Amino acid sequence: MLCFETAIGCCGLRWSDAGISGVLLPGSHALSADAGARRADVPARVRDAADGIVALLAGERRDLRELTLDEQRIDDFRRAVYAATRAIGPGETATYGEVARTIGQPGAARAVGAALGANPFPIVVPCHRVLAADGALHGFSAPGGIATKRRMLEIERAPGFTQAALFS
Repeated sequence: MLCFETAIGCCGLRWSDAGISGVLLPGSHALSADAGARRADVPARVRDAADGIVALLAGERRDLRELTLDEQRIDDFRRAVYAATRAIGPGETATYGEVARTIGQPGAARAVGAALGANPFPIVVPCHRVLAADGALHGFSAPGGIATKRRMLEIERAPGFTQAALFS
Protein backbone atom coordinates (compact mmCIF):
# COMPACT_ATOMS: atom_id res chain seq x y z
CA MET A 1 0.00 0.00 0.00
CA LEU A 2 1.12 3.54 -0.75
CA CYS A 3 0.27 6.04 2.00
CA PHE A 4 0.27 9.77 1.20
CA GLU A 5 -0.82 13.06 2.76
CA THR A 6 -3.77 15.05 1.38
CA ALA A 7 -5.74 18.10 2.48
CA ILE A 8 -8.12 15.78 4.37
CA GLY A 9 -5.39 13.64 5.96
CA CYS A 10 -3.42 10.50 5.18
CA CYS A 11 -4.90 8.37 2.39
CA GLY A 12 -3.77 5.06 0.95
CA LEU A 13 -3.78 3.22 -2.37
CA ARG A 14 -3.71 -0.49 -3.01
CA TRP A 15 -3.06 -1.89 -6.46
CA SER A 16 -2.69 -5.00 -8.53
CA ASP A 17 -1.45 -5.65 -12.04
CA ALA A 18 -5.00 -4.87 -13.24
CA GLY A 19 -5.17 -1.39 -11.67
CA ILE A 20 -6.06 0.43 -8.46
CA SER A 21 -7.72 -2.12 -6.16
CA GLY A 22 -8.55 0.13 -3.24
CA VAL A 23 -8.48 3.68 -1.92
CA LEU A 24 -8.37 4.25 1.81
CA LEU A 25 -9.49 7.51 3.41
CA PRO A 26 -8.11 9.03 6.61
CA GLY A 27 -9.19 7.10 9.68
CA SER A 28 -9.28 3.72 7.95
CA HIS A 29 -8.10 0.93 10.25
CA ALA A 30 -6.09 -0.57 7.39
CA LEU A 31 -4.05 2.64 7.10
CA SER A 32 -2.94 2.50 10.71
CA ALA A 33 -2.18 -1.22 10.48
CA ASP A 34 0.01 -0.96 7.36
CA ALA A 35 3.26 0.98 7.32
CA GLY A 36 3.00 1.33 3.54
CA ALA A 37 5.47 0.97 0.71
CA ARG A 38 8.35 3.29 -0.01
CA ARG A 39 7.26 5.69 -2.77
CA ALA A 40 10.29 4.75 -4.91
CA ASP A 41 9.17 1.09 -4.87
CA VAL A 42 5.67 1.89 -6.14
CA PRO A 43 4.78 1.68 -9.86
CA ALA A 44 4.65 5.06 -11.62
CA ARG A 45 0.94 4.63 -12.44
CA VAL A 46 0.16 4.29 -8.72
CA ARG A 47 2.31 7.31 -7.81
CA ASP A 48 0.49 9.26 -10.55
CA ALA A 49 -2.86 8.17 -9.09
CA ALA A 50 -1.80 9.40 -5.64
CA ASP A 51 -0.63 12.71 -7.12
CA GLY A 52 -4.01 13.10 -8.86
CA ILE A 53 -5.89 12.50 -5.60
CA VAL A 54 -3.64 14.97 -3.75
CA ALA A 55 -4.27 17.59 -6.45
CA LEU A 56 -8.04 17.04 -6.43
CA LEU A 57 -8.17 17.33 -2.64
CA ALA A 58 -6.06 20.49 -2.84
CA GLY A 59 -8.84 22.09 -4.89
CA GLU A 60 -7.65 21.44 -8.45
CA ARG A 61 -10.35 20.46 -10.94
CA ARG A 62 -8.81 17.05 -11.55
CA ASP A 63 -10.69 14.32 -13.35
CA LEU A 64 -9.53 10.91 -12.18
CA ARG A 65 -11.41 8.93 -14.84
CA GLU A 66 -8.13 8.07 -16.57
CA LEU A 67 -7.11 5.89 -13.62
CA THR A 68 -7.55 2.18 -14.27
CA LEU A 69 -9.42 0.30 -11.57
CA ASP A 70 -9.11 -3.39 -10.73
CA GLU A 71 -12.78 -4.35 -10.90
CA GLN A 72 -12.24 -8.11 -11.07
CA ARG A 73 -14.28 -8.67 -7.91
CA ILE A 74 -16.98 -6.12 -8.74
CA ASP A 75 -20.34 -7.34 -10.07
CA ASP A 76 -21.91 -5.86 -13.21
CA PHE A 77 -24.42 -3.69 -11.32
CA ARG A 78 -21.74 -2.05 -9.18
CA ARG A 79 -19.50 -1.59 -12.23
CA ALA A 80 -22.32 0.31 -13.93
CA VAL A 81 -22.94 2.42 -10.80
CA TYR A 82 -19.24 3.18 -10.45
CA ALA A 83 -18.91 4.11 -14.13
CA ALA A 84 -21.91 6.48 -13.91
CA THR A 85 -20.54 7.99 -10.71
CA ARG A 86 -17.10 8.51 -12.28
CA ALA A 87 -18.85 10.58 -14.98
CA ILE A 88 -19.86 13.17 -12.34
CA GLY A 89 -17.18 15.84 -12.63
CA PRO A 90 -15.40 17.70 -9.84
CA GLY A 91 -17.67 20.32 -8.31
CA GLU A 92 -20.79 18.61 -9.68
CA THR A 93 -23.33 16.47 -7.88
CA ALA A 94 -26.06 13.99 -8.78
CA THR A 95 -28.70 12.16 -6.79
CA TYR A 96 -28.92 8.44 -6.17
CA GLY A 97 -32.02 8.44 -8.38
CA GLU A 98 -30.19 10.20 -11.20
CA VAL A 99 -27.41 7.62 -11.09
CA ALA A 100 -30.04 4.86 -11.14
CA ARG A 101 -31.69 6.41 -14.21
CA THR A 102 -28.30 6.82 -15.90
CA ILE A 103 -27.66 3.08 -15.64
CA GLY A 104 -31.15 2.29 -16.94
CA GLN A 105 -32.64 1.20 -13.60
CA PRO A 106 -34.80 4.13 -12.47
CA GLY A 107 -36.21 2.28 -9.44
CA ALA A 108 -32.81 1.33 -8.06
CA ALA A 109 -31.86 4.44 -6.06
CA ARG A 110 -31.49 2.44 -2.83
CA ALA A 111 -29.42 -0.22 -4.59
CA VAL A 112 -27.22 2.56 -5.99
CA GLY A 113 -26.76 3.82 -2.42
CA ALA A 114 -25.82 0.33 -1.26
CA ALA A 115 -23.33 -0.05 -4.12
CA LEU A 116 -21.73 3.29 -3.29
CA GLY A 117 -21.67 2.34 0.40
CA ALA A 118 -19.49 -0.62 -0.59
CA ASN A 119 -17.30 1.49 -2.91
CA PRO A 120 -13.67 0.31 -2.55
CA PHE A 121 -12.43 3.31 -4.58
CA PRO A 122 -13.67 6.48 -2.82
CA ILE A 123 -12.45 9.72 -4.41
CA VAL A 124 -11.61 7.88 -7.68
CA VAL A 125 -15.23 6.69 -7.81
CA PRO A 126 -16.50 9.95 -6.31
CA CYS A 127 -19.38 8.68 -4.21
CA HIS A 128 -19.13 11.90 -2.18
CA ARG A 129 -20.72 13.66 -5.19
CA VAL A 130 -23.94 11.63 -4.91
CA LEU A 131 -26.64 13.17 -2.74
CA ALA A 132 -30.14 12.35 -1.56
CA ALA A 133 -33.04 13.53 -3.73
CA ASP A 134 -33.48 16.60 -1.51
CA GLY A 135 -29.77 17.47 -1.78
CA ALA A 136 -29.03 16.25 1.74
CA LEU A 137 -25.89 14.39 2.72
CA HIS A 138 -26.76 10.82 3.57
CA GLY A 139 -25.08 7.47 3.66
CA PHE A 140 -21.37 8.22 3.50
CA SER A 141 -19.89 5.13 5.11
CA ALA A 142 -16.21 6.10 4.79
CA PRO A 143 -14.28 7.12 7.91
CA GLY A 144 -15.35 10.58 9.00
CA GLY A 145 -18.82 9.99 7.58
CA ILE A 146 -20.85 12.95 6.42
CA ALA A 147 -18.26 15.46 7.69
CA THR A 148 -15.71 13.97 5.26
CA LYS A 149 -18.25 14.01 2.43
CA ARG A 150 -19.09 17.65 3.14
CA ARG A 151 -15.39 18.59 3.30
CA MET A 152 -14.67 17.01 -0.09
CA LEU A 153 -17.66 18.83 -1.65
CA GLU A 154 -16.43 22.10 -0.11
CA ILE A 155 -12.94 21.55 -1.54
CA GLU A 156 -14.49 20.96 -4.98
CA ARG A 157 -16.72 24.03 -4.55
CA ALA A 158 -19.83 22.06 -5.42
CA PRO A 159 -23.06 24.13 -5.55
CA GLY A 160 -24.39 24.57 -2.02
CA PHE A 161 -21.03 23.61 -0.51
CA THR A 162 -18.92 26.65 -1.28
CA GLN A 163 -18.61 27.77 2.35
CA ALA A 164 -17.62 25.72 5.34
CA ALA A 165 -20.59 24.56 7.37
CA LEU A 166 -21.14 26.21 10.73
CA PHE A 167 -22.30 22.92 12.25
CA SER A 168 -21.39 19.48 10.87
